[in-house]
Amino acid sequence: MPSQLDRPGGAGSSVSTPAPAQPDAAIAPAPPAPTPVPAAAPFLPPRWTKPPPAAPLAFKPPPPVPPSVAVPTGAPGEVPAFLRDLAPAPTPIATPAEQRKPSPYRAAPPPQAPTGQERAGWLAKLKTGLKKTGTGIQAVFVNAQIDEDLYEELETALLMADTGVKATESLLEELRGRVKSTIATDAAQVRVLLADVLTDLLKPLEKQLVIGEHTPTVIMVAGVNGAGKTTSIGKLTKHLADEGCAVLLAAADTFRAAAREQLLVWADRNTVEIVSNEGGDPSSVSFDAVKAGKARGKDVVLVDTAGRLPTQIHLMDELKKIKRVVTKADASAPHEVLLVIDGNTGQNAVAQVKAFDDALGLTGLIVTKLDGTARGGVLAAIARERPIPVYFVGVGEKLEDLETFSAREFAQALLG
Repeated sequence: MPSQLDRPGGAGSSVSTPAPAQPDAAIAPAPPAPTPVPAAAPFLPPRWTKPPPAAPLAFKPPPPVPPSVAVPTGAPGEVPAFLRDLAPAPTPIATPAEQRKPSPYRAAPPPQAPTGQERAGWLAKLKTGLKKTGTGIQAVFVNAQIDEDLYEELETALLMADTGVKATESLLEELRGRVKSTIATDAAQVRVLLADVLTDLLKPLEKQLVIGEHTPTVIMVAGVNGAGKTTSIGKLTKHLADEGCAVLLAAADTFRAAAREQLLVWADRNTVEIVSNEGGDPSSVSFDAVKAGKARGKDVVLVDTAGRLPTQIHLMDELKKIKRVVTKADASAPHEVLLVIDGNTGQNAVAQVKAFDDALGLTGLIVTKLDGTARGGVLAAIARERPIPVYFVGVGEKLEDLETFSAREFAQALLG
């Protein structure tokens, strides 16, 4: 055992080599040296060695509220007043009535004629459809001089287009006056003046079909066999349905075979309802359709009547009966009585207009098949002798080949 003198630090110790240290409670151990902080490793992400940057605010915070001002809490779920300026304005929800497209057939707002590329496309189609009628008239002005020969050739061309004697005389008389007043010097100017004169003559026929003044608007459609009456009803249904109108069809043509089935096809194609009764009385079907239209809140009731010639007196009497029965279902009905005429019939169309107007009191016309005839000038004859509005003209078999009538467009398409 070593003695007390052998321990390092002991009194009188002469030993240079220290012995192993022994724990002694009387002597306090030295404090441990501080651990050095390692330098940031070059591969460590910066966010581990320095605080991350503050993220930008996603929204503007509300202004501080003074302590003396009380913030109203309002009703549960209500946005506080001081936050309303920060919140975006709510998008208004359109009502079912506002979701409908503005219709050119409704009473309010006033109807607007289609414009833009859609109408330009229709004008090109109308020019193509009236090509047979317009070719003979336009040929008169090729390399022509302004003299009596020009007027004589123009008279012949207008009569060949079934413009009619009275309308032709009226057009030429007005044209002569305008040529003198404008001092026209070439045939091209005369053709432009003729287009203006024809537009003025056809202007009384330009009128829009109005839907909405009555609920439902009852439209009675008549016409001779083969004029395209049922097909025109299908196209008109398409027009009205596209404008947001709820349409109900009445298959009151029980005289012609398969007429009911044809109308059923159009009803299915346009997804509209139909009232029919195979072998039933036309007046009874019309009465039921008007009552159903009122009960179901329909906008339009289209009544398809049997085609007939104006010389068939007993059938014309039946047509008058349908009108009387419709009036019993609705005292103000029918609101429109339309006649479908075939453009191929020429001057015979004028006789049809007069006969049906005398029997029913026509309110409008639909002129079809203008693309297959050289007799499109019959509209001028109608304007001169029985100016009943032309609501629609057709130049083809497709649904979009029936469009509203414009006097200026018709004159431009006819004269090029």
